[in-house]
Amino acid sequence: MAEYQENQLLDARGLLCPMPIVKAGKVMRGMEDGEVLKIIATDRGSIVDFPAWCEDTGNELLEWHEGDDGLVFFIKKVEEEDW
Repeated sequence: MAEYQENQLLDARGLLCPMPIVKAGKVMRGMEDGEVLKIIATDRGSIVDFPAWCEDTGNELLEWHEGDDGLVFFIKKVEEEDW
């Protein structure tokens, strides 16, 4: 497991699909290219949702793992196109 320095943190614990993705999209729109968003979620659907969302938007899923506080995702913002 690599160490990533996040630029922003989104606490999506307790939120159910699709809200973790919706909130992540809003945060990412305000970030600069190359910045990293750390997301903590508890919805197990996020394990599938975030990789699929990254593929759809072109953002880069750097890593995800299950931590003590929930599911932890590190997503790197890429140039915003149509997402």
